[in-house]
Amino acid sequence: MTISIRPIQPADNSIIAKIIRDTLTEFGANHPGTVYYDPTTDALYELFQEAKSVYNIAEVNGKIVGGGGIYPTKGLPDDTCELVKMYLLPEARGTGLGTQLITRCLEQARSNGFNKIYLETMNELKAALKVYARMGFTYLDAPLGNSGHFGCPLWMLREL
Repeated sequence: MTISIRPIQPADNSIIAKIIRDTLTEFGANHPGTVYYDPTTDALYELFQEAKSVYNIAEVNGKIVGGGGIYPTKGLPDDTCELVKMYLLPEARGTGLGTQLITRCLEQARSNGFNKIYLETMNELKAALKVYARMGFTYLDAPLGNSGHFGCPLWMLREL
């Protein structure tokens, strides 16, 4: 099995948007106020042209199986970015690829000058919650910033 993590390209937009929406549907987490309904989900390459943002595409044997990135979400403190759009196909889960993707994002956040990384998630994504906790994210009592994703009732933060 050959795993690679690379920057998003324009041709990846439709594939990663389908992975994101299919994953949310699979877990019953395709609620209003989530990336499922966010129009930027269909144009991630363009969205991640923003300064200090990065989106990574994960491939196994040349097939796109997911992705994840960092983004300087509006309203966050200047030293904080958001871990965003972390989704993997079922075949890629439990392989360590999610941990590799998050580790890459943490490194990218640090190299882009951030001291903290924030995320918003949902109760339905139980396996992801365990990974985030294992990787040092702790729960917050309220959201940070202004992501617009009111459908995500869980918020976590990690020092870099």
